[in-house]
Amino acid sequence: MTKQEIINAINEHLQKSSKENYQDYYIGITSDVDARLFGDHKVSKENDWWIYCPADTEGIAREVEKYFLAIGMSGGTGGGTGDGDVNVVYCYELGSDTNP
Repeated sequence: MTKQEIINAINEHLQKSSKENYQDYYIGITSDVDARLFGDHKVSKENDWWIYCPADTEGIAREVEKYFLAIGMSGGTGGGTGDGDVNVVYCYELGSDTNP
């Protein structure tokens, strides 16, 4: 997906959440969404609000991450090795059961 397609998909999905502010969400990038989102961050597939989108390139994934960080989402840059394999953008609603 392109940068704008991912931004649009995440913003559309945000409207389905109970939270209203960008700081209520975590944004990140990964090469293994299952391990990172559902393992490391402890997001429940069944009970939590989440979305992930495959980017066309790692560069696009990093640009999307920076975009959402700049407008207030939690997270940080620097994920992955930089060898082109980190191309999935994920976002989830922060909650008492998740691990930022």
